[in-house]
Amino acid sequence: MLGIVAAVLFFIAFLINAADIGTNDTFSSTNVMLLGLTALALQVAGIGAGRSIRRRS
Repeated sequence: MLGIVAAVLFFIAFLINAADIGTNDTFSSTNVMLLGLTALALQVAGIGAGRSIRRRS
């Protein structure tokens, strides 16, 4: 799930950068890209995978 969020954030960052849209400092393309990287790192770490593996001993 977080992988999809990361892809959407990367696309938004690309649109902001490609269209040269003037945004405030909080919503710059770099900050959106960093949010995408954070979501991608959490996905790779296993957080937000959507399923849990539980083993019974």
